[in-house]
Amino acid sequence: MQSTQSVDIRAARPGDLAAVAEIYAHYVARTVVTFDEEPLSADAWRGKYDDLAARGLPFLVAAGPGDEIAGYAYAAPWRPKPAYRHTVEDTVYLAPGRTGQGLGGALLATLLEESAGAGVRQMIAVISDVDEAVGPASIALHARHGFKETGRLAAVGHKHGRWVDTVLMQRSLGAE
Repeated sequence: MQSTQSVDIRAARPGDLAAVAEIYAHYVARTVVTFDEEPLSADAWRGKYDDLAARGLPFLVAAGPGDEIAGYAYAAPWRPKPAYRHTVEDTVYLAPGRTGQGLGGALLATLLEESAGAGVRQMIAVISDVDEAVGPASIALHARHGFKETGRLAAVGHKHGRWVDTVLMQRSLGAE
């Protein structure tokens, strides 16, 4: 567990999922950083939480005073085929107004550590590459944590009336 600016990075709890859903809904409605077009329901978040727990994969929150959730991160399976079982995709989101405070870095650092402890060997980041503050900031965040760009996919998403590219970044967590 890490602390940054009165925020603790800890394992998510079922009671945190409403705040997680609210944070995610902001990005679904207002940005192209996620390709979801409708916010996830509380049941969908509970299903994701339960699935990750069953797989032994980390789901973290940045919790502030009064257990206010300032952000979250989790590692989910990269692809469903069994040979990919040691590779995950990371997800990191911060509450509006909580960016630029080091929380994304604290969440990602803890996620990397806990994922390695769970037997993960490779972590993939799929980042929308657009002229918004979030895409370039996410690319820079991942680069600071040892991720290398491994590819770009052109115009693979269409949201809010525009085509969006993605940048693929990867980091090894285990011995080769």
